[in-house]
Order: sequence, then C-alpha cells, then structure tokens
Amino acid sequence: MRRKLAAGNWKMNGTAADLAVVEDICKAHKGAGVDILICPPATLLSRLTDAAGDVIAAGGQDCHAKDSGAHTGDIAAGMLADAGATYVILGHSERREDHEETDQDVREKAKAALAAGLKVVICVGESLEEREAANTLDIISGQLAGSIPDAVTGETLVVAYEPIWAIGTGKIPTLDQIGEVHDFIRARLEERFGAGVGRSTRILYGGSVKPGNAAEIFAVSNVDGALVGGASLKAADFSPIISALEDS
Repeated sequence: MRRKLAAGNWKMNGTAADLAVVEDICKAHKGAGVDILICPPATLLSRLTDAAGDVIAAGGQDCHAKDSGAHTGDIAAGMLADAGATYVILGHSERREDHEETDQDVREKAKAALAAGLKVVICVGESLEEREAANTLDIISGQLAGSIPDAVTGETLVVAYEPIWAIGTGKIPTLDQIGEVHDFIRARLEERFGAGVGRSTRILYGGSVKPGNAAEIFAVSNVDGALVGGASLKAADFSPIISALEDS
C-alpha cells in the first residue's frame, strides 16, 4: 500500500513567527496515518525541522543541479539535506515559468537531489491553453519522460499533477479530469519503470486544494494525497485537509 502524503508548499511566504503553524499541526496530527511534509522558504528550513520533530517532514522548494560552486543565490541539494530536508520540490510550474526551467533542467536537479539522499517531488501540469486544445495528456507525457531520471524508486519519487490554470485561482478540474490524468500518470510510470516502481510511486494532486474540496479529490482514482499551496499556511486550513486524507 502506498502511504498517502499531505505536502504543503509555502512558496515565498513565512517568517519565524509562522512556525507556530507547524507546532499546531504537530499537536493535532501526532501519530497521523499519513505522511505530512512542509516545504518552507530556505530561511526557515532548519528551524522548521526542529519544530516539526518526527511528525512533519521538511523539504526544499528547489535545488541546483551542481553540488557546489559559483552560483550566487542558489542552494545545493546537499545543503538542503544538511539543514534537515528529506524532500525537495522540483519542476513546479512557477519555476518552469519564472525561471524558464526545462524538463532537462528538472531532470538534472533531480539527479543531484537523489545523490544527496533526498526524495523528489516532481511537478507536471498543463496550461489553460493546452487544456483547451486537448493537449493535456501529450504535455504530461513529455514532462514525465523529460523530467524524471532513470534512477528513481517508488520510495524516492513523488509525482505532483498541478494544472497550471488551477494554481491559486480557486478553479479546479472536474473529478473526472483529475482521475484521467492521474490514471494516465500511473500507466506511464508502470510502462517505463515496471509494476514495482509504477505502482508504489505516490501521485499527488495540487491546485486550489481546500478543506471544502479535499475529501472528494482524495476519493479519485490514483490520488495519493495533495501538494497544497496557500491552504498550507494556516493550521486551520491545512489540518482539515490532512484529516480528510487520513479518512480517505
């Protein structure tokens, strides 16, 4: 059985005062039946690790493909691990758009992350134009093939499907659309890596997940959890999502 995962991506939000959210979630979900992950800004990573104890895993939001060097402002995967991270998000649409990251860039970063002992959360997703042109599955197929390195296992790889047009907009695909893409991702993973890796890899949905819609999303085929943005910044929002995942 795949252990479900509730992951929070704080993006460029949060200061030390916001670690109270972590403490509240730890109190509410100690002994949770699902994995919980929060990926804060790098400035908070070490302190979040201390606050989270063994209840919440910590992750980075990006890493560089190189181990070290003259890359001002970048963070190596080994540095994330040294700060307490066990995961890193890679290929998020905001990185692909804002920093023009390609599938090959994501693949090289993933190789570095795996070498540093991190689990990778690799994001894929289509734009509204691609969805309306009925190109969604072709886009997802290309991103999966180009972004995921060969040396992954079901333990080290998490795939997050985040339709770009649903991130932070309040819009979500229909449940049938989510199921179609998640089933497609599962089939592609099994085809490429075999049944063992393909069936054990967790596939998350991300894009305006909220307490009010979490339960119905988690009931969809091959949805193993969520990558949550804004709703992970408040315990009052993230905690019900975690509970809904536990009940699913």
